[in-house]
Amino acid sequence: MTNPQRLILTLVSAIFACLLMASCARMGNPDGGWYDEEPPYVFATSPMENAVNFNGKKVFLLFNEYIKMENSQEKVVISPPQIEQADIKVQGKRIRVELKDSLMPDMTYTIDFSDAISDNNEGNPLGNYTFTFSTGDHIDTMEVSGHVLEAETLEPIKGSLVGLYLKDDFTPDSLILRDSLGNIITGDTIFRTKPMLRVSRTDGNGHFVIKGVAKDKEYRVFALEDVDGDFKYSQKSERIAFTDRILQPNSYPDTRLDTIWSDALHIKNLERVPYTHFTPDDIVLRAFTEKQTDRHLLKVERKEPEQLSVYFTYGHDQLPTFTPLNFEAKEGIEYLVEHSIEKDTITYWLSDSTLINNDSLNVELRYMDTDSLGNLVEKVDTFEFAPKMTFEKRQKLKDEEYKKWSKEQEKKKKKEQPYETEMPKKPLEVRWNVPSPMAPDQHITVTIPAPIAYIDTARIHLNVKKDTLWLPHPYVLEKDSLHNRTYTIKAEWTVPEEYQLVVDSFAVRDIYDRMTNATKQDIKLGKEEDYGTAIFEISGLPQGKSLIVQLLSSDKVVNEVTTKNNVAEFYYIKPGDYYAKMIVDDDEDGKFTTGLYAENRQPEAVYYYPEKIEIKAKWDKNVTWNPTRKALNEQKPVALIKQKDEKKKTQRKNRNMERARQLGLKFLPDGTPVTEEEEKK
Repeated sequence: MTNPQRLILTLVSAIFACLLMASCARMGNPDGGWYDEEPPYVFATSPMENAVNFNGKKVFLLFNEYIKMENSQEKVVISPPQIEQADIKVQGKRIRVELKDSLMPDMTYTIDFSDAISDNNEGNPLGNYTFTFSTGDHIDTMEVSGHVLEAETLEPIKGSLVGLYLKDDFTPDSLILRDSLGNIITGDTIFRTKPMLRVSRTDGNGHFVIKGVAKDKEYRVFALEDVDGDFKYSQKSERIAFTDRILQPNSYPDTRLDTIWSDALHIKNLERVPYTHFTPDDIVLRAFTEKQTDRHLLKVERKEPEQLSVYFTYGHDQLPTFTPLNFEAKEGIEYLVEHSIEKDTITYWLSDSTLINNDSLNVELRYMDTDSLGNLVEKVDTFEFAPKMTFEKRQKLKDEEYKKWSKEQEKKKKKEQPYETEMPKKPLEVRWNVPSPMAPDQHITVTIPAPIAYIDTARIHLNVKKDTLWLPHPYVLEKDSLHNRTYTIKAEWTVPEEYQLVVDSFAVRDIYDRMTNATKQDIKLGKEEDYGTAIFEISGLPQGKSLIVQLLSSDKVVNEVTTKNNVAEFYYIKPGDYYAKMIVDDDEDGKFTTGLYAENRQPEAVYYYPEKIEIKAKWDKNVTWNPTRKALNEQKPVALIKQKDEKKKTQRKNRNMERARQLGLKFLPDGTPVTEEEEKK
C-alpha cells in the first residue's frame, strides 16, 4: 500500500469512527430506542478488493463496527487451497488473514467467508462474503455450482470439499495405471497426487459454489471428504465423487424475482432484479466410499465360552488355518467352523465340554492380510481366547441355581406336591417369528441361536381350521441364503381361514444337545379389505434393466421387489403414508453396489419418488414414475432428509417495526411509511 493510500485510509477511518460513536450514542437509548438492525460492512481492505499483481502474505479487512466470526475453520474456504492452514483472526473491527503457503503465479485467489461474519452486539450477519485478489494481471470471475449427495440415499452431504482440476491435466497416460498383468491399480494420478486447483465446501443442502474460475478453460470436478487435509484422494476411507462431465464456465445476464417483505408475515412487493447467471449451476455429484478390499484382522473375542470369533475388515475365500496350541481338537469333532456370507467373520463353535470349560485356549491363526504395498500375503499370529466369565464363576452361578431349584423341590415334596428329582436342562431358545396380523404374502421366520444338529420337520405342524377341525396345511421350510441358522416357513395363506403353528418338543436340537420345548401360536390373518395395493409404472429408463423398488415407511424398507419390465407391484400394504426408492441394479446382485474410482465406475443409480404416497384400504394406487424428470437433488422427500438445511443467517428484521407500532408512529425509523392496513393489523 502506498503512502497516499495509507493517509486516505487513516482519515476515512477517523471520520467513520466519529460517525460510528455518534450513531452508537443515539442507538444506545436505555428507554427502549431503536434496535441496530444493520449488518456490518467492509469499510476498507488491504490489499484493495479485486487487487491484481498482489504478492503479499497478509490480508486485512476493516469493518464499520466490532465484529465476530463463527466456525471460521469450517466456514472460511481459501481457493486455491492452502495446504498449510492460514491464520485467521478477528481483531476488534478487523479481520487479519495470514497466508502460510506460497502463492501461485497468475492465479485468482478467493477467501470465501460464507456467513461466518456478524456484528458483535446484535449478531446481524454480513451475509455471504468473498474477498478476491489476483497474483496476476486480471481477475477470474466465473462460478460453477451444484450439489453433492450420498449416492445410496441421495442425502445432502454437508461440509464436503468440492474442487476443480484443469481438464488438460488429465492426459491419456494419467487416466489409468495398470500392473504388469494389465490389472488396473490406481486410476488417474491427478486426483490422488495433486491438490485441487479451486475449492469450495457444501452447505447443509449439499450445495456448493466454486468462485474465481477462469472463463476460457475447461475443468473436471470432484468431491472429497478430506480426512487428512491434503486436498487430494489419498485414503481409501475418504468419501469421494467424480464425473466425466467437462465443465466450461460461462455467464449471461438474467433476472430473478426477489420478495420484499413489509414485516415477518406480509409481502410488500415482488421485484425483478437483474443479476449475472453463472453456468454450469446444475452439477450433481454422487458421493460414495469404495468397498474396502484391504484385508486386516480387526479383533478376536470369546463372547461365550463355546464361541471363538475372528473378525476381518474384508472377506476372503481362503479361511484362516486354525491350529490349537495348548489343546487338541479336530474340526468336525471338537469344533465346527461357521462363517458369514462375506467371509469376513469366522466363528469356531466348540463342541467339547473340556474345551468349553478351559479359560485359556491358545491358537495359531494363518490368514491372508494386505501388506503396505496393497498385496495379499499370508500372516501368522498367536492368540489367547479367554471368556468374559471364568469357568469358576460360571460354575458358582450354576451351583447357586441348583441350590435354589433343590429348595423349591424340597418344599414341594414336604407339601406332597409333584416335584422333580433331576434338574431339567435349559431348552433351546428358538425364535418362531410370526407376524401379527399376517399378510397373505408374508412368511414365518425361524432363528436358531447355535449350530443345528437336526431339525425334525415331522414335529413342526402348520394347521388350518376347517369347520371345527384343525387339518394339516402344506408348507416348505427353506434355509436363508444370507443368514446363518435362519429358516423360513413358506405357505399359501387364504383369507379368512384360521391357521395355527404347532411345534412339538424336540423339534430342533443344537450341537450342545439342547432341544426346543413345545409351543403353539395362532396365526391371525389380516382381511383383504384391510390392505391396499401400489403399482409403479416406471418410464425414462431402458427396458430390461433390473430395478429394485423399495416401499418405505419413514426411512425403513417395508417391502421391495425386483423387476425387469419396469413395473413394480406391491400388494397387501397396510393403510398409511409411504415413500418409494429405486436402485438400478446393474450387476443384478440384488443390492446397491458402490463405485470404484480406479475403474472409473460410478455407484449404481438411486432415485426417490419425490412425493408422499398415501395408501388406503381397498384402494389400488397407480403411480407413474419417471425418475429422470427431476434433478437428483430435488427428488428425496423432505420428510426423509436427515441432514436438515441450516437456515442461512439473515439480517434481523422487523423489531423496529414492532417498536414503531408500540410508539404509535406512522413512519418507520428508516422513513418507510406505515400503511393504514398495516396499522389495523
